[in-house]
Amino acid sequence: RFPGMFYVGDYAVKDRDGYFWILGRADEVIKVAGHRLGTYELESALIEHPAVAEAAVIGVPDPVKGEVPYAFVILRQGYSPSSQLTQEIMKTVRDKVGPIATIDKIFFVGKLPKTRSGKIMRRVVRAVATKAEVGDITTLEDEASVDEIRKALEEFKAEFEKVNK
Repeated sequence: RFPGMFYVGDYAVKDRDGYFWILGRADEVIKVAGHRLGTYELESALIEHPAVAEAAVIGVPDPVKGEVPYAFVILRQGYSPSSQLTQEIMKTVRDKVGPIATIDKIFFVGKLPKTRSGKIMRRVVRAVATKAEVGDITTLEDEASVDEIRKALEEFKAEFEKVNK
């Protein structure tokens, strides 16, 4: 990928004193309108909301902002998806992280793609959301979770098209 270099997949910045600061995995940092946002900090803010049990955030291409964050959320028992809940969750993220941390879309799902050890496979979520090749999913705990992501995206698209007719 980079001749003569070993690519470790981490994202870092060099400060004016020449020190490097590791910000996380390259696939876990998204750049929104010139601002770097870690998916982990957005996910941490999402689960601060009492309705959110689990969350995965990915960056998807945007013609204006470069990337925008999409959140895939599993709700706690007793909560149901609604536009009001979506707005409350988005407000929680902005309050915790700042105004640049505006989630573009929240998708409510029943499962997230995870490895057998429980790590969320953002690569798979991003591939489904961007209609890219999903690639190797042999380490996936439950293949039905990929269908959950597809279904949430298709439902959003259908609703969007219905509203914009």
